[in-house]
Amino acid sequence: PPPKQFRLSAASSALVTQARNLADKGEYPAAIATLERAQRIEPKNPLLWIELGRVHQAEGNSGQADSMGRKALALATGDPDAQSSAWRLIAASLRARGRNQEASEAMRRADTMTPR
Repeated sequence: PPPKQFRLSAASSALVTQARNLADKGEYPAAIATLERAQRIEPKNPLLWIELGRVHQAEGNSGQADSMGRKALALATGDPDAQSSAWRLIAASLRARGRNQEASEAMRRADTMTPR
């Protein structure tokens, strides 16, 4: 069977756009709250967990970003693109905490999912 590919609903997509705009302005708590609204619509969509992790990472909360990445990874079964994005988020969170060897391993796993 072809690989699975997660997509966002129209409502979630609009909220993600809004959250990205807020995050770009440094309004991380508002961006997080907006993404949490999207998660209430689609709690099992790994793309939303990845987005939320990216905002936490931008805010400087690497531990929370790592948790979001791992949750996304658990939900992304069968979707290599989502799995790769989750591993990249995990790698960034590890690197930010000085765990470079683990970060390199996470990037290797991301690259095996979807070579870039």
